Amino acid sequence: MQRPFAQPAAPPGTLRFSVLGPLTVRRDDRPLPLGPLKQRVVLATLLGSANTPVSVAALTDAVWQQEPPRTARKNLQVYVSALRALLADDDPDRPRLVHTGGAYVLRVAEDELDLLRFRSLVRAAEGQEPRPAARLLRQALALWQGPPLGDDLRRSPRLAEEAERLELRHLTAYESWAEAELELGGAPAVVEGLRDLVERHPLRERLRSAWMSALSGSGRQAEALAAYDDYRQLLARELGLAPGGAMAARYRTILAGDDRAGAGPAARPAAAPPPAALPPDLVDFTGHDEELRHLVDLLQDGGAGRSVLLSGPAGAGKTTLAVRVAHLLGDRFADGRLWVSMRDADGLTRPLSAVLAEFAERTGQLGAPGPEAWREWLAEHRVLVVLDDVPDERAVRPLLPCGGRGRVLLTARGQLGGLAPVHRVSVPPLGTAESVHLLAGLVGQGRVRADREAALRIVRACGGSPLAVRVSGMRLAVLRHVPLREFADRLTDPAGALDELTSGDVSVRRWLANGWRALPAEWGRDAGRLAAGTGEGPFGLTEAAEALGCDERQAVRVVEALIDAGMVTSPRTEVIAHAARYELPHLVRLYVRSSGVGTTRGTPAPA
Repeated sequence: MQRPFAQPAAPPGTLRFSVLGPLTVRRDDRPLPLGPLKQRVVLATLLGSANTPVSVAALTDAVWQQEPPRTARKNLQVYVSALRALLADDDPDRPRLVHTGGAYVLRVAEDELDLLRFRSLVRAAEGQEPRPAARLLRQALALWQGPPLGDDLRRSPRLAEEAERLELRHLTAYESWAEAELELGGAPAVVEGLRDLVERHPLRERLRSAWMSALSGSGRQAEALAAYDDYRQLLARELGLAPGGAMAARYRTILAGDDRAGAGPAARPAAAPPPAALPPDLVDFTGHDEELRHLVDLLQDGGAGRSVLLSGPAGAGKTTLAVRVAHLLGDRFADGRLWVSMRDADGLTRPLSAVLAEFAERTGQLGAPGPEAWREWLAEHRVLVVLDDVPDERAVRPLLPCGGRGRVLLTARGQLGGLAPVHRVSVPPLGTAESVHLLAGLVGQGRVRADREAALRIVRACGGSPLAVRVSGMRLAVLRHVPLREFADRLTDPAGALDELTSGDVSVRRWLANGWRALPAEWGRDAGRLAAGTGEGPFGLTEAAEALGCDERQAVRVVEALIDAGMVTSPRTEVIAHAARYELPHLVRLYVRSSGVGTTRGTPAPA
């Protein structure tokens, strides 16, 4: 019987792709010339999403970070054509690099790409006993040939982010391998490797905890205790935090002279996991595929105590996306998944005590825990916590992990620039095709096919907001007698569009009003001036300064404050002659104009 993951002899002409180190492609162990830098950026981007469509926009963003030339699309076609010729194989019925729906797909088998083999081995190791887990993880780590993608490709910010994600996966796999080896009594074999990694990642709690266990298991208890004290001081100095509960428990175990400290994480009695406390997943979830994949990767492969922020303007679909991710990752979080709203029904910030009391109820704890007790529980449990609609940094800072097994996914309209470290993912507007697909699922495919032009007008009037498209569909599903063309005419009137975006107790205007009331008065006033003084679509700094009635230096500060608040966006592709472009989200612009927010009032009348 063939050994698992053993690779049979490759037939002649077999390609081997590698991104876990310098980017290479070999045919029969002979390296292929991969061409100029931009062509290699295209190849690396496609390999990073192997067997998944990569849009032309994403490839353009990877190759030209700031100023794509007018010939960008044509240049991409040249690079793709050269790669097709380079990677051509003997199966004309199944081309390796194909174009479909405005995107390119590079088809690669698992045994052809080291990244796919690495992921497969790491997944196979999950849930295994220490000995087979250590063996599989050792095979996975052996695939790495150095820093992923090499230095030259990291000039592309998109590939630099991908390389960072790959390095985090490598680090997580190394931690899992070291813990398995420690449970097998192999402390001396891993202690020096862990020391090197701790020096490069001094704030990574899981890594340092394993190093402490390895030191203790090697008979070096004093060094293990010193490693904890160094970490405690570093954490207090850099972040103003204390070590997490799991780390403190490891310290107490070593201090007590428990020999089991060198055998990996202490075993805990099995407990029934708390039930998943999540809103229902939407069966018609549409779009945001790239963001969904990125979130899944960050949350399932990230380091200890990872926090991820999902940001975007009101109605962008942040909560829906977060709930979809939480449902998809059910098998990755054995101790449960929790969802809590950080605002009350009126859009006001909930007190920390109320949030902690809700967590206590859902996790079966006696009494409402304080922040330290909550973080200790979070560190000790493999749980995903969704903190929805975060108003500001102060509301969530005491709830975030500083190490351990828990993960936290936040959603917020603003960027929460005062939180660190946190990984940020922005939610862009839905594309036209995705919006039409969502609308058709609500009103019926036949109704959309009968008047596709009107359907296009409806979704364009919704400005790529999933909330607005969904409410339009819900309303039209009830108003079966209203032609799509008539409803489209209603939405094209800016003064009355928000009045139409209401279905039952779901009101886009009320949704926007709750968020607006939470803004500082001056931000509301500035957003009103921008809406009144700029036209539809992106605008530049000069236009912003004119609308705000100030010079460009002050306008930059105002616009960037509104970006941080989630009231203004900066489209990645909108850079002209080195000048940044900005945009007011469509629903925000509608609300400002229809609610009478002028240049003097900072807050509109309640809706």
